[in-house]
Amino acid sequence: MKNISVTFVQPDGVRESYDGTVGDHLMDVAVDNGVRGIIGQCGGGCTCCTCHVWVDPQWQERAKDASGDERELLSYALGVNERSRLACQIRLTQELDGLVVEVPSQTD
Repeated sequence: MKNISVTFVQPDGVRESYDGTVGDHLMDVAVDNGVRGIIGQCGGGCTCCTCHVWVDPQWQERAKDASGDERELLSYALGVNERSRLACQIRLTQELDGLVVEVPSQTD
C-alpha cells in the first residue's frame, strides 16, 4: 500500500509529518506517532472529541464535510469552526496525500 503523508501543525507552529497508508484514519496516524493534542480516547468510535483538528483550507474540499454524528459531537469540542473535523472520521485516500491539519490549543 502507498504511504500517505500527513502534517500536523501544533498551536505553537511546530509541524510534524508522518506517513499513514490508504485506508488508515487520520487519528490512527496521530496516536501511533504520539502527536500532542490528539488523544483518541474512544478509539475512533466517533463518541468523543479528543481527536478534534482543523483541516487546512486548501484540503477542506478533499477531506469532505463532517457527517451528522460527527457534526453533533463537534458541538462539544473547544474552538470549533468551519474547518473542524474529528481525525477518527477522516479516512486516508490517495487524494489526501500531503494533508495538513492543525491541532487546536486545549484552551481555544
